[in-house]
Amino acid sequence: MTIRVLLADDQTLLRSTFRILIDSCSDMEVVGEAADGHEAVAATREHRPDVVLMDIRMPGTDGLAATAAICGDETLADTRVLILTTFEIDEYVAQALRVGASGFLGKDVGTDELLSAIRTVAGGDALLSPAATRVLISRFLAAPEPPATATANPVALATLTAREREVMALVAEGHSNHEIADRLVISPLTTRTHVHRAMAKLNARDRAQLVVIAYQSGLLQTARPD
Repeated sequence: MTIRVLLADDQTLLRSTFRILIDSCSDMEVVGEAADGHEAVAATREHRPDVVLMDIRMPGTDGLAATAAICGDETLADTRVLILTTFEIDEYVAQALRVGASGFLGKDVGTDELLSAIRTVAGGDALLSPAATRVLISRFLAAPEPPATATANPVALATLTAREREVMALVAEGHSNHEIADRLVISPLTTRTHVHRAMAKLNARDRAQLVVIAYQSGLLQTARPD
């Protein structure tokens, strides 16, 4: 299936460059463009893309507000938002994940990494680097706020098995499925199954939201008493 991508960035040249790269791939296509957050929300509702490549800083309605609007719209539940930022650890990244973004990329990203990121997010996985995750931990603990699109009630964690809670805590620490599999001596496929079951039980739209819930519920402190 072709991955349908919408580009939201106020820089025309950058949008044109991304369009050329994406349209050159046989498994994806650009279905629309937007120069600000307001246009991004309207274009997303019109085109129903699989992935919105969203610049977080745009004039007028910024990418954060647009991400909140898109992720908060139940009719757009199948659309994922991939944030573009000048810096990997951006002051808005934690907020973007809280409102439902599936991950983020630096604007200096390479071609292969960009295309791989789009495929990753379109497949339902989150794009969070370990470095970014470590910073997010400190930010969530320092200034906790309830996420807009996920349930952070600790009671909800009771629906998880002990293994699912263990895997979820490791996800929140920034470990990949392969790293978790090595640590727990299970297969990557089994790890992925545990992650997806935890997401389903906690009503998390993707891996990024699972990370948010882990911080907000205190799972990281209770399940990983290192």
